Amino acid sequence: MPNMNDILRQANIMQTKVSKLQQQMAERTVEASSGGGMVKVVATCRQEIKSITIDPKALEGGDAEMLQDLVLAAVNEALRVGKATLEREMTAITGGLRLPGIL
Repeated sequence: MPNMNDILRQANIMQTKVSKLQQQMAERTVEASSGGGMVKVVATCRQEIKSITIDPKALEGGDAEMLQDLVLAAVNEALRVGKATLEREMTAITGGLRLPGIL
């Protein structure tokens, strides 16, 4: 049975790993697109949109509502992929243990 010092040491190691991962996820980017690539969004795995690129062809039809839907779809997908990546990496460190305030 592990003693209290071992538990504290392991908790500190996990905390260091989680902190390092959070920093890495703030820099790691994911990309998503919609409309066959007409709208592309780049976001960090910490849910920050870095860029949105709209192909000029998407503007030709003048359908603002369609363009809004494409942007929304690409943004939501980029955020979903980023969050899934963060959760997968966090699970690898914590062994599936849910830590409040981490995700």
